[in-house]
Amino acid sequence: MNQPITHGATLLDALLAALTRYVILPTPQAAHAVALWIAATHAQPAWPHAPRLVIRAPEKRCGKSRLLDIVEATCHEPFITVNSSSAAVYRSITDDPPTLLVDEADTIFGPKADGNEDLRGLLNAGHQRNRPAKRYDANTGRVESIPTFAMAALAGIGAMPDTIEDRAVVVRMRRRAPGETVAPYRHRRDRPPLRQLAADLRTWLRADLATLEQAEPAMPVEDRAADTWEPLIAVADHAAGHWPDRGRAAVLALTADADDNGQTSTRVRLLTDCRTAFGNDPALPTATLLDRLKADPEAPWADYGPAGLTAMKLGTVLREYDIRSANIRFTDGSQAKGYQRADFLDAWARYCPASKAPDTDQTSEIPLFEGGSRPSRPSLVIAGQSGTASNRGTA
Repeated sequence: MNQPITHGATLLDALLAALTRYVILPTPQAAHAVALWIAATHAQPAWPHAPRLVIRAPEKRCGKSRLLDIVEATCHEPFITVNSSSAAVYRSITDDPPTLLVDEADTIFGPKADGNEDLRGLLNAGHQRNRPAKRYDANTGRVESIPTFAMAALAGIGAMPDTIEDRAVVVRMRRRAPGETVAPYRHRRDRPPLRQLAADLRTWLRADLATLEQAEPAMPVEDRAADTWEPLIAVADHAAGHWPDRGRAAVLALTADADDNGQTSTRVRLLTDCRTAFGNDPALPTATLLDRLKADPEAPWADYGPAGLTAMKLGTVLREYDIRSANIRFTDGSQAKGYQRADFLDAWARYCPASKAPDTDQTSEIPLFEGGSRPSRPSLVIAGQSGTASNRGTA
Protein backbone atom coordinates (compact mmCIF):
# COMPACT_ATOMS: atom_id res chain seq x y z
CA MET A 1 0.00 0.00 0.00
CA ASN A 2 1.35 3.42 -0.91
CA GLN A 3 2.32 5.69 1.95
CA PRO A 4 1.47 9.41 2.17
CA ILE A 5 3.35 11.63 -0.27
CA THR A 6 6.46 13.10 1.35
CA HIS A 7 8.94 15.78 0.38
CA GLY A 8 11.32 13.07 -0.77
CA ALA A 9 8.67 11.41 -2.93
CA THR A 10 7.87 14.77 -4.49
CA LEU A 11 11.54 15.30 -5.34
CA LEU A 12 11.80 11.85 -6.92
CA ASP A 13 8.65 12.54 -8.91
CA ALA A 14 10.22 15.77 -10.21
CA LEU A 15 13.41 13.88 -11.11
CA LEU A 16 11.40 11.23 -12.94
CA ALA A 17 9.52 13.93 -14.85
CA ALA A 18 12.82 15.49 -15.94
CA LEU A 19 14.16 12.14 -17.14
CA THR A 20 11.08 11.31 -19.18
CA ARG A 21 10.87 14.86 -20.57
CA TYR A 22 14.22 14.61 -22.33
CA VAL A 23 14.75 10.87 -22.83
CA ILE A 24 12.67 7.89 -24.01
CA LEU A 25 13.53 5.11 -21.59
CA PRO A 26 12.75 1.50 -22.52
CA THR A 27 10.29 0.84 -19.66
CA PRO A 28 8.76 2.69 -16.69
CA GLN A 29 10.78 0.41 -14.40
CA ALA A 30 14.00 1.51 -16.10
CA ALA A 31 13.02 5.16 -15.58
CA HIS A 32 12.30 4.51 -11.89
CA ALA A 33 15.64 2.73 -11.48
CA VAL A 34 17.59 5.59 -13.07
CA ALA A 35 15.82 8.16 -10.88
CA LEU A 36 16.65 6.17 -7.74
CA TRP A 37 20.25 5.67 -8.85
CA ILE A 38 20.71 9.42 -9.39
CA ALA A 39 19.21 10.17 -5.98
CA ALA A 40 21.48 7.58 -4.34
CA THR A 41 24.58 9.40 -5.62
CA HIS A 42 23.77 12.24 -3.23
CA ALA A 43 24.13 9.93 -0.22
CA GLN A 44 27.27 7.99 -1.19
CA PRO A 45 28.89 8.25 2.27
CA ALA A 46 26.02 6.12 3.63
CA TRP A 47 26.42 3.15 1.28
CA PRO A 48 28.62 0.04 1.62
CA HIS A 49 28.42 -0.51 -2.15
CA ALA A 50 28.57 1.88 -5.09
CA PRO A 51 26.30 0.49 -7.82
CA ARG A 52 27.24 1.22 -11.41
CA LEU A 53 24.71 2.49 -13.93
CA VAL A 54 25.31 0.94 -17.34
CA ILE A 55 23.56 2.73 -20.20
CA ARG A 56 24.00 0.57 -23.28
CA ALA A 57 22.55 0.46 -26.76
CA PRO A 58 22.95 -1.71 -29.85
CA GLU A 59 23.55 1.25 -32.17
CA LYS A 60 24.23 4.96 -32.20
CA ARG A 61 21.43 7.52 -31.75
CA CYS A 62 19.59 5.53 -29.09
CA GLY A 63 19.63 8.31 -26.48
CA LYS A 64 22.39 7.00 -24.24
CA SER A 65 24.47 10.20 -24.37
CA ARG A 66 21.37 12.33 -23.77
CA LEU A 67 20.50 10.22 -20.75
CA LEU A 68 24.06 10.69 -19.50
CA ASP A 69 23.54 14.46 -19.92
CA ILE A 70 20.53 14.35 -17.59
CA VAL A 71 22.40 12.14 -15.12
CA GLU A 72 25.28 14.64 -15.18
CA ALA A 73 22.92 17.54 -14.47
CA THR A 74 21.14 15.87 -11.55
CA CYS A 75 23.72 13.65 -9.81
CA HIS A 76 26.12 14.48 -7.00
CA GLU A 77 29.37 16.22 -8.07
CA PRO A 78 29.61 14.87 -11.64
CA PHE A 79 33.12 14.00 -12.80
CA ILE A 80 33.38 13.39 -16.55
CA THR A 81 36.21 10.96 -17.26
CA VAL A 82 36.45 11.45 -21.02
CA ASN A 83 40.15 12.10 -21.77
CA SER A 84 40.93 12.21 -18.05
CA SER A 85 44.14 10.52 -16.98
CA SER A 86 43.81 7.61 -14.58
CA ALA A 87 45.91 9.52 -12.05
CA ALA A 88 43.51 12.47 -12.19
CA VAL A 89 40.53 10.17 -11.65
CA TYR A 90 42.14 8.38 -8.72
CA ARG A 91 43.14 11.65 -7.06
CA SER A 92 39.60 12.97 -7.39
CA ILE A 93 38.08 10.20 -5.27
CA THR A 94 37.75 11.12 -1.60
CA ASP A 95 35.71 9.88 1.35
CA ASP A 96 32.82 11.85 -0.16
CA PRO A 97 33.47 10.90 -3.79
CA PRO A 98 32.20 12.51 -6.97
CA THR A 99 30.01 10.58 -9.39
CA LEU A 100 32.13 9.20 -12.23
CA LEU A 101 30.59 9.53 -15.69
CA VAL A 102 32.08 7.74 -18.70
CA ASP A 103 30.70 8.20 -22.21
CA GLU A 104 31.77 5.79 -24.96
CA ALA A 105 32.76 3.42 -22.17
CA ASP A 106 32.94 0.51 -24.61
CA THR A 107 36.24 1.99 -25.86
CA ILE A 108 38.01 1.47 -22.52
CA PHE A 109 37.39 -2.29 -22.44
CA GLY A 110 38.65 -5.05 -24.66
CA PRO A 111 41.95 -5.93 -26.34
CA LYS A 112 42.21 -2.65 -28.26
CA ALA A 113 41.80 -0.49 -25.16
CA ASP A 114 45.49 -0.23 -24.33
CA GLY A 115 46.44 2.28 -21.67
CA ASN A 116 43.19 2.05 -19.70
CA GLU A 117 44.18 -0.73 -17.32
CA ASP A 118 44.17 1.57 -14.28
CA LEU A 119 40.75 2.98 -15.09
CA ARG A 120 39.31 -0.49 -15.68
CA GLY A 121 40.76 -1.58 -12.36
CA LEU A 122 39.19 1.37 -10.59
CA LEU A 123 35.76 0.69 -12.10
CA ASN A 124 35.97 -2.95 -11.03
CA ALA A 125 37.30 -2.34 -7.52
CA GLY A 126 35.28 0.78 -6.68
CA HIS A 127 31.98 -1.07 -6.26
CA GLN A 128 32.78 -1.88 -2.63
CA ARG A 129 34.30 0.07 0.22
CA ASN A 130 37.77 -0.70 1.52
CA ARG A 131 39.20 -1.78 -1.84
CA PRO A 132 41.93 0.85 -2.21
CA ALA A 133 44.55 0.94 -4.94
CA LYS A 134 48.13 0.68 -3.71
CA ARG A 135 50.84 2.86 -5.21
CA TYR A 136 54.48 3.24 -4.23
CA ASP A 137 55.62 6.86 -3.90
CA ALA A 138 59.33 6.96 -4.74
CA ASN A 139 59.64 10.49 -3.36
CA THR A 140 58.53 9.52 0.14
CA GLY A 141 59.52 5.85 0.02
CA ARG A 142 56.05 4.89 1.22
CA VAL A 143 53.12 2.88 -0.10
CA GLU A 144 49.98 4.97 -0.57
CA SER A 145 46.39 3.73 -0.30
CA ILE A 146 44.22 5.50 -2.86
CA PRO A 147 40.42 5.23 -2.46
CA THR A 148 38.47 3.72 -5.35
CA PHE A 149 34.93 3.75 -3.94
CA ALA A 150 32.62 5.88 -6.11
CA MET A 151 29.36 5.47 -7.98
CA ALA A 152 29.86 5.46 -11.74
CA ALA A 153 27.64 5.72 -14.81
CA LEU A 154 28.95 4.25 -18.07
CA ALA A 155 27.37 4.74 -21.49
CA GLY A 156 28.41 2.78 -24.56
CA ILE A 157 27.47 0.55 -27.47
CA GLY A 158 27.05 -3.12 -26.65
CA ALA A 159 27.56 -5.01 -23.44
CA MET A 160 30.13 -4.04 -20.84
CA PRO A 161 32.34 -6.72 -19.28
CA ASP A 162 30.48 -9.03 -16.92
CA THR A 163 32.63 -7.74 -14.04
CA ILE A 164 30.94 -4.35 -14.60
CA GLU A 165 27.39 -5.41 -15.48
CA ASP A 166 27.25 -7.86 -12.57
CA ARG A 167 27.61 -4.82 -10.29
CA ALA A 168 25.33 -2.50 -12.23
CA VAL A 169 21.84 -1.31 -12.87
CA VAL A 170 21.70 -2.01 -16.61
CA VAL A 171 19.47 0.09 -18.88
CA ARG A 172 19.18 -1.01 -22.51
CA MET A 173 18.35 2.04 -24.60
CA ARG A 174 16.53 1.86 -27.93
CA ARG A 175 16.26 4.17 -30.89
CA ARG A 176 13.08 6.24 -30.82
CA ALA A 177 10.18 4.74 -32.72
CA PRO A 178 7.99 6.81 -35.05
CA GLY A 179 5.69 8.93 -32.93
CA GLU A 180 7.94 8.97 -29.85
CA THR A 181 9.02 12.52 -29.06
CA VAL A 182 11.06 14.24 -26.38
CA ALA A 183 11.83 17.82 -25.53
CA PRO A 184 15.13 19.16 -26.88
CA TYR A 185 17.81 19.54 -24.20
CA ARG A 186 19.75 22.79 -24.22
CA HIS A 187 22.64 22.83 -21.79
CA ARG A 188 22.60 26.56 -21.05
CA ARG A 189 18.83 26.74 -20.68
CA ASP A 190 17.92 23.39 -19.10
CA ARG A 191 20.88 22.45 -16.93
CA PRO A 192 20.51 25.20 -14.23
CA PRO A 193 17.03 24.07 -13.05
CA LEU A 194 18.25 20.47 -13.06
CA ARG A 195 21.25 21.45 -10.92
CA GLN A 196 18.80 23.09 -8.51
CA LEU A 197 16.91 19.79 -8.36
CA ALA A 198 20.22 18.08 -7.61
CA ALA A 199 20.81 20.53 -4.75
CA ASP A 200 17.36 19.80 -3.36
CA LEU A 201 18.00 16.06 -3.51
CA ARG A 202 21.30 16.53 -1.71
CA THR A 203 19.72 18.63 1.04
CA TRP A 204 16.99 16.05 1.59
CA LEU A 205 19.28 13.01 1.72
CA ARG A 206 22.27 14.55 3.50
CA ALA A 207 20.00 15.47 6.41
CA ASP A 208 19.45 11.76 7.09
CA LEU A 209 22.80 10.13 6.27
CA ALA A 210 22.95 8.39 9.65
CA THR A 211 19.51 6.88 9.10
CA LEU A 212 20.36 5.79 5.58
CA GLU A 213 23.64 4.23 6.73
CA GLN A 214 21.74 2.00 9.16
CA ALA A 215 19.02 1.08 6.66
CA GLU A 216 18.56 -2.62 5.91
CA PRO A 217 15.66 -2.65 3.46
CA ALA A 218 13.87 -5.86 2.59
CA MET A 219 15.25 -6.90 -0.78
CA PRO A 220 13.50 -8.98 -3.45
CA VAL A 221 16.86 -10.33 -4.67
CA GLU A 222 19.92 -11.84 -3.01
CA ASP A 223 23.72 -11.83 -3.07
CA ARG A 224 25.48 -9.33 -5.35
CA ALA A 225 22.23 -8.10 -6.87
CA ALA A 226 21.05 -7.18 -3.38
CA ASP A 227 24.32 -5.34 -2.70
CA THR A 228 23.95 -3.40 -5.95
CA TRP A 229 20.32 -2.44 -5.52
CA GLU A 230 20.24 -1.84 -1.76
CA PRO A 231 21.15 1.90 -1.92
CA LEU A 232 18.34 2.48 -4.43
CA ILE A 233 15.77 0.67 -2.32
CA ALA A 234 16.95 2.49 0.81
CA VAL A 235 16.28 5.78 -1.00
CA ALA A 236 12.88 4.53 -2.19
CA ASP A 237 11.86 3.51 1.35
CA HIS A 238 13.12 6.81 2.72
CA ALA A 239 11.01 8.71 0.18
CA ALA A 240 7.91 6.59 0.95
CA GLY A 241 4.79 7.26 -1.08
CA HIS A 242 4.68 5.04 -4.17
CA TRP A 243 8.48 4.76 -4.40
CA PRO A 244 9.02 1.62 -2.27
CA ASP A 245 6.73 -0.33 -4.63
CA ARG A 246 8.27 1.29 -7.71
CA GLY A 247 11.78 0.52 -6.52
CA ARG A 248 11.17 -3.15 -5.86
CA ALA A 249 9.29 -3.58 -9.13
CA ALA A 250 12.29 -2.04 -10.90
CA VAL A 251 14.66 -4.49 -9.19
CA LEU A 252 12.65 -7.48 -10.32
CA ALA A 253 12.13 -6.19 -13.86
CA LEU A 254 15.71 -5.17 -14.57
CA THR A 255 17.36 -8.19 -12.95
CA ALA A 256 14.99 -10.48 -14.88
CA ASP A 257 15.83 -8.56 -18.05
CA ALA A 258 19.53 -9.13 -17.41
CA ASP A 259 18.91 -12.87 -16.99
CA ASP A 260 16.76 -13.06 -20.13
CA ASN A 261 19.40 -11.27 -22.17
CA GLY A 262 22.04 -13.88 -21.48
CA GLN A 263 24.28 -12.00 -19.08
CA THR A 264 26.51 -14.97 -18.45
CA SER A 265 30.26 -15.14 -18.57
CA THR A 266 32.20 -16.73 -21.40
CA ARG A 267 33.20 -19.46 -18.95
CA VAL A 268 29.61 -20.40 -18.20
CA ARG A 269 28.83 -20.28 -21.92
CA LEU A 270 31.62 -22.80 -22.46
CA LEU A 271 30.23 -25.10 -19.77
CA THR A 272 26.78 -24.92 -21.32
CA ASP A 273 28.08 -25.63 -24.81
CA CYS A 274 30.10 -28.58 -23.52
CA ARG A 275 26.86 -30.11 -22.27
CA THR A 276 25.39 -29.81 -25.77
CA ALA A 277 28.57 -31.18 -27.35
CA PHE A 278 28.59 -34.26 -25.12
CA GLY A 279 24.96 -35.18 -25.70
CA ASN A 280 24.71 -38.66 -24.18
CA ASP A 281 28.31 -39.64 -24.87
CA PRO A 282 29.97 -40.71 -21.62
CA ALA A 283 33.39 -39.50 -22.78
CA LEU A 284 34.93 -37.63 -25.69
CA PRO A 285 38.46 -37.17 -26.97
CA THR A 286 39.58 -33.56 -26.53
CA ALA A 287 39.85 -33.17 -30.30
CA THR A 288 36.27 -34.34 -30.81
CA LEU A 289 34.96 -32.05 -28.07
CA LEU A 290 36.74 -29.09 -29.65
CA ASP A 291 35.41 -29.95 -33.12
CA ARG A 292 31.85 -30.10 -31.82
CA LEU A 293 32.21 -26.81 -29.91
CA LYS A 294 33.59 -24.99 -32.94
CA ALA A 295 31.02 -26.49 -35.31
CA ASP A 296 28.26 -24.28 -33.85
CA PRO A 297 28.17 -21.20 -36.14
CA GLU A 298 26.53 -19.09 -33.41
CA ALA A 299 29.12 -19.95 -30.75
CA PRO A 300 32.31 -17.90 -30.24
CA TRP A 301 34.71 -20.85 -30.12
CA ALA A 302 35.87 -20.91 -33.76
CA ASP A 303 37.12 -17.32 -33.33
CA TYR A 304 38.27 -17.66 -29.73
CA GLY A 305 41.73 -16.24 -30.34
CA PRO A 306 43.87 -16.50 -33.49
CA ALA A 307 43.57 -20.29 -33.64
CA GLY A 308 40.11 -20.57 -32.14
CA LEU A 309 39.52 -22.56 -28.97
CA THR A 310 42.52 -24.83 -28.37
CA ALA A 311 43.05 -27.78 -26.06
CA MET A 312 45.19 -25.62 -23.78
CA LYS A 313 42.60 -22.83 -23.55
CA LEU A 314 39.83 -25.35 -22.96
CA GLY A 315 41.81 -27.01 -20.19
CA THR A 316 42.64 -23.68 -18.54
CA VAL A 317 38.96 -22.71 -18.30
CA LEU A 318 37.70 -26.12 -17.22
CA ARG A 319 40.31 -26.51 -14.47
CA GLU A 320 38.64 -23.59 -12.68
CA TYR A 321 35.66 -25.92 -12.24
CA ASP A 322 37.87 -28.86 -11.18
CA ILE A 323 37.38 -30.56 -14.55
CA ARG A 324 40.54 -32.07 -16.02
CA SER A 325 41.37 -34.19 -18.99
CA ALA A 326 42.71 -37.71 -18.68
CA ASN A 327 44.21 -40.45 -20.83
CA ILE A 328 41.13 -42.46 -21.78
CA ARG A 329 40.88 -45.86 -23.47
CA PHE A 330 37.57 -46.19 -25.30
CA THR A 331 35.62 -49.39 -25.94
CA ASP A 332 36.75 -49.47 -29.57
CA GLY A 333 40.31 -49.93 -28.32
CA SER A 334 41.49 -46.40 -29.12
CA GLN A 335 43.23 -44.28 -26.54
CA ALA A 336 43.34 -40.48 -26.41
CA LYS A 337 43.41 -37.48 -24.12
CA GLY A 338 39.83 -36.52 -23.37
CA TYR A 339 37.09 -35.61 -20.94
CA GLN A 340 34.47 -37.64 -19.11
CA ARG A 341 30.90 -36.40 -19.05
CA ALA A 342 30.47 -37.39 -15.41
CA ASP A 343 33.16 -34.90 -14.40
CA PHE A 344 31.00 -32.04 -15.71
CA LEU A 345 27.82 -32.93 -13.82
CA ASP A 346 28.59 -30.98 -10.65
CA ALA A 347 29.62 -27.83 -12.55
CA TRP A 348 26.56 -28.04 -14.82
CA ALA A 349 24.25 -28.33 -11.81
CA ARG A 350 25.88 -25.38 -10.04
CA TYR A 351 26.52 -22.88 -12.82
CA CYS A 352 24.17 -23.65 -15.72
CA PRO A 353 21.36 -25.93 -14.56
CA ALA A 354 19.13 -27.20 -17.31
CA SER A 355 15.56 -25.87 -17.42
CA LYS A 356 14.33 -29.38 -16.73
CA ALA A 357 14.89 -30.49 -13.17
CA PRO A 358 17.81 -32.94 -13.08
CA ASP A 359 17.30 -36.53 -12.10
CA THR A 360 18.29 -37.14 -8.49
CA ASP A 361 20.35 -40.07 -9.70
CA GLN A 362 23.00 -38.32 -11.77
CA THR A 363 24.19 -41.58 -13.27
CA SER A 364 20.80 -41.97 -14.94
CA GLU A 365 22.10 -39.62 -17.65
CA ILE A 366 24.81 -42.15 -18.58
CA PRO A 367 23.94 -44.87 -21.09
CA LEU A 368 24.21 -48.52 -20.13
CA PHE A 369 26.96 -50.89 -21.15
CA GLU A 370 26.10 -53.98 -23.12
CA GLY A 371 24.41 -56.37 -20.75
CA GLY A 372 22.77 -53.60 -18.73
CA SER A 373 25.57 -52.70 -16.33
CA ARG A 374 26.29 -49.06 -15.45
CA PRO A 375 29.88 -48.62 -14.20
CA SER A 376 31.01 -45.38 -12.60
CA ARG A 377 33.03 -44.46 -15.71
CA PRO A 378 31.15 -46.16 -18.55
CA SER A 379 32.60 -46.94 -21.96
CA LEU A 380 36.14 -46.01 -20.97
CA VAL A 381 39.16 -47.10 -18.97
CA ILE A 382 41.79 -44.72 -17.65
CA ALA A 383 45.03 -45.84 -19.21
CA GLY A 384 47.28 -47.57 -16.70
CA GLN A 385 44.54 -47.61 -14.02
CA SER A 386 41.41 -49.41 -13.03
CA GLY A 387 38.28 -47.84 -11.52
CA THR A 388 37.68 -44.11 -11.66
CA ALA A 389 39.92 -41.30 -12.77
CA SER A 390 41.44 -40.26 -9.46
CA ASN A 391 44.68 -39.00 -11.00
CA ARG A 392 43.77 -36.88 -13.99
CA GLY A 393 46.19 -35.12 -16.25
CA THR A 394 45.85 -31.70 -17.74
CA ALA A 395 44.75 -30.82 -21.24
